[in-house]
Amino acid sequence: MRSFIASSVLLGLASAAAVPAVEPRTYGHEHKKFNVQVGVRPYYLVDNMDEGPLKKKLESCSEQEFKTSEFVFSHRGAPLQFPEHTLGAYKAAHRQGAGVIECDVAFTKDKQLVCRHAQCDLHTTTNILNTTLAAKCSTPFKPYANGTAASAKCCTSDLTLTEFTSLCGKMDGFNPNGTTALSYMDGTPYFRTDLYASGCPKLMTLNSYIDLVDGWGLKFTPELKAPEVPMPFNGYTQQQYAQDLVNAFVAKKVDASRVWLQSFVPDDIFYWIKNAPAFGKQAVYLDERVDTPAGYLNATASIPDLAARGVKILAPAMFALTKVVNNEIVPSEYAVAAKKAGLELVAWSFERSGWLQIEGGGYYYQYVANVTYNDGDMYTVLDVLAQKVGIKAMFSDWPATVTYYANCFGL
Repeated sequence: MRSFIASSVLLGLASAAAVPAVEPRTYGHEHKKFNVQVGVRPYYLVDNMDEGPLKKKLESCSEQEFKTSEFVFSHRGAPLQFPEHTLGAYKAAHRQGAGVIECDVAFTKDKQLVCRHAQCDLHTTTNILNTTLAAKCSTPFKPYANGTAASAKCCTSDLTLTEFTSLCGKMDGFNPNGTTALSYMDGTPYFRTDLYASGCPKLMTLNSYIDLVDGWGLKFTPELKAPEVPMPFNGYTQQQYAQDLVNAFVAKKVDASRVWLQSFVPDDIFYWIKNAPAFGKQAVYLDERVDTPAGYLNATASIPDLAARGVKILAPAMFALTKVVNNEIVPSEYAVAAKKAGLELVAWSFERSGWLQIEGGGYYYQYVANVTYNDGDMYTVLDVLAQKVGIKAMFSDWPATVTYYANCFGL
């Protein structure tokens, strides 16, 4: 974190500085061959696996040539090691073989669309608290005091597009015990790194993301983030927000078949199905209802109705697609119901859990935590999702690990 803070101190003094233009749309096509690289992490995970047929299969693929795969959805770029939704994170995802790249979409004060995981996460994902723009945050920074955690709330809707693009990305995280803005910003989780967060990682607008990914010849999965401000926002309605996302791709002549729109809000999905059917037919309903036992049961029971209303793709957190029976990981009731209704499934998010030896992987592995003991078990779970559940794709914070698996199994 020290390198980021040192750079941020200087960059924060010029918060309205111009941002360099995105590389030309031909990026990635200057050479006849694009060399996908998976690095050492997949090999580390395979080495960490228990002995068995799956490990032998994955070991057999160690020296093959790796290629881009549409089974691999890049989640926020490559945020295991790069600041999320930055140019560097997207470049890393491309190099690691992701065939589909995500931009989480939020809107600015002047109703322009940008790539941020949440509308109000600028205080944890950018250097805003170390710039003059901190004065515009919805909730100013408050230092830790008397047992009360440090806090702040800075939203894309607090800033104009020009102000937003003047910020620098950083690794998502915060220090609740921070007594200064700089110490609050220094909170990168233990299993990530600040190695690639030096300088001023460039933030992305929706338009610059489209140009970049289109230039690579890859596909898109933009997620319309639920607003954290009352809607309509200065006359800006949820419907116009949903339509503006579609309009951005139409304006750049990107065929709808290359775009998987996403939302956690069912009305967004239904809006696209009705008003932008070319895009709506492969819109992805991100189903967070599964987060509670009662919600899981209700979500499973509702799947036939969703299918009847035109939903084609469901995407719950990966834990909801598996369960353990007789010490074996198998498809869950939710997964079985989705397949029975003819729906495709996308899972999220690989490489987001930290070490599996800590509580079996936490949130993302909660239904199989009693049989996940080490990091190599990540591939065991992925294999069940791919081969038994039959997922369409897997979101990953480090696409290379899924690329390795996908290439090994011809996905």
